[in-house]
Amino acid sequence: MKDGKSVIEALVGAFNRKDIEGIMSLFTADAVYHNMPMAPVSGRDAIRGIIEMFVSPAESIDWRIIEMAENGPVVFAERLDGFIINGKTVNLPCAGVFEIANGKIRQWRDYFDLQTWQRQTQDEN
Repeated sequence: MKDGKSVIEALVGAFNRKDIEGIMSLFTADAVYHNMPMAPVSGRDAIRGIIEMFVSPAESIDWRIIEMAENGPVVFAERLDGFIINGKTVNLPCAGVFEIANGKIRQWRDYFDLQTWQRQTQDEN
């Protein structure tokens, strides 16, 4: 069974490859994803919808783990989530808290500043 840090490293790697199937394979069937500016979603289908909102429009993704700590089934990962979207570079400082069960993500809570995302992704017309 994978330790929690390995699961999160695999998640980041799958995002960087834009591998939605690889990303989804890391979640339990009843997983909950709470991207804090949005309402939480439950189950793989709902989580896939949120993931696709970020992955599909990106020309490339470069997530980097800055610090990671594990305490039992909980992994804390401070990240810099990088994207190129419509030719624009977007860098989003982010902190994720993950609960791991049997080598898969059961809960994922991501904390970031929505205005930082919006400021970098809005059209400047």
